[in-house]
Amino acid sequence: MDTELVTRAQRGDEGAFTSLAVAVGDRLHAVAFRILRDTDLAEDATQQALLNVWRDLPQLRDPARFDAWSYRLLVRACYAEGRRTRRWTPNMRLLPADEPMAADGLSLVVDRDQLERGFRRLSIDHRAVVVLHHYLDLPLSEVAEALGVPEGTVRSRLHYAMRGLRAALDADARPTRREGSQ
Repeated sequence: MDTELVTRAQRGDEGAFTSLAVAVGDRLHAVAFRILRDTDLAEDATQQALLNVWRDLPQLRDPARFDAWSYRLLVRACYAEGRRTRRWTPNMRLLPADEPMAADGLSLVVDRDQLERGFRRLSIDHRAVVVLHHYLDLPLSEVAEALGVPEGTVRSRLHYAMRGLRAALDADARPTRREGSQ
């Protein structure tokens, strides 16, 4: 991130903040969506995070740490949205096809669906760690900084998240009683 842009925005330059928001908005939304698994909730969390960035930006001590700081605000906004949401909400939308379906396209869809179901079973704390570490490719020390927790907590959450995903995938792979008896 351009530290000069952050510094200008810290001083109240609305144009600089607008440029900053445009520069980070899509990335923040992508992270929020991966944590919350819902487009509308991700938009709400992203908007709240950007509002918090504007409000709290003058207190940011090191403009070079803007990215980690903004992720921390985003994750907090995701937690707040996650607490407000119902247990299950329908979320149907048409996804663009990036590539043509190959012969084994059905198995890819099944694998992606199983992974999505497993990911939705994780707590928001576990999803946040997985997204920040595997999607953003942040080292665990930076994930800890973004979440405001010790690095050992991040390691623990990542361990339990991956264990939970494996268990969910294994459970989905087991035949149901009806399938096994036929």
